[in-house]
Amino acid sequence: MRFRASIQNVDTFHRIIQTVEKLQKKCIVKFTESEMHIICNTDESGVQVWSQIRVISLFADYRIQSNANNEISLALSTTALSAALRSATSNSSSNPSGTSAEEVIMKLAKKRDAAVLSFEIFGASRMGRRVKVEHDVRIEVLKPAEVARLSEPLCPEPDIHILLPPLLKIRTIVERLRPLADVIAVRANKSGKLQISAATESAKMDVVWEGCANPKMAQPNPSQSQANTDPDNEDDEAETDPTKLFGVLVHVRSFLKFLNSHVVSTTTIACICQHHCMILYVYIGEVADAGGVLTFYIPAVQED
Repeated sequence: MRFRASIQNVDTFHRIIQTVEKLQKKCIVKFTESEMHIICNTDESGVQVWSQIRVISLFADYRIQSNANNEISLALSTTALSAALRSATSNSSSNPSGTSAEEVIMKLAKKRDAAVLSFEIFGASRMGRRVKVEHDVRIEVLKPAEVARLSEPLCPEPDIHILLPPLLKIRTIVERLRPLADVIAVRANKSGKLQISAATESAKMDVVWEGCANPKMAQPNPSQSQANTDPDNEDDEAETDPTKLFGVLVHVRSFLKFLNSHVVSTTTIACICQHHCMILYVYIGEVADAGGVLTFYIPAVQED
């Protein structure tokens, strides 16, 4: 089993791991010949992340070899991985030597009889000296049978797809709603209306965006049903009242975990399966030429 890559886009890689770290302290990273998958599927709140990032969007000189179809899956600490990447980012404040990273190599290694994902950071100090810094992240190499048991949540076909406003703006609003209620309602319709609501026994607050796009899309992963892009379904769509709101109740804490992805998001599409879940696609780069997508699953809170 061999793996080695030069990280060309350290800042983006770090922002992706920052997002995942906010959700879960441990994750699974699966490397294939063309993609890197990051999976978080054991969060106590039920929120899951399944991501696909194209190798060419982050790495160069990428080499992978294994007996499992050239696939390697690792379980590791998101905190440790984030720390290793942070030390190599262009705006890092965690590097007391002031080393400017010129090359970052990531590879599998074995040190003191322990498997590690090793990061070698080459650069120059403020005095112009050549410097090499190493970070080792302890890993558990997963067996193919363990990986085969992993599967994304099965969800019904979404009732609505809507392009979200900038996630940082939504996060600011949801933080303000947090003192009002532990659960909020997220609703949308086919006229581009997005509504986030919080209610107590004595008060109710609705925040509404108008004019959001309703993209027609096929789901980016095979475990989801396809959106209504089939001509045979156009009549059914035409019969739907475009002002009808479809929604889910979600825990504020769960929604805020997703909103931490504002650090990496350029475009985010929300898919609402009424009363069941929200599926959120956070694209890395523009949709037409995205370097990857982080898929969040947030389960609905069932009404009493």
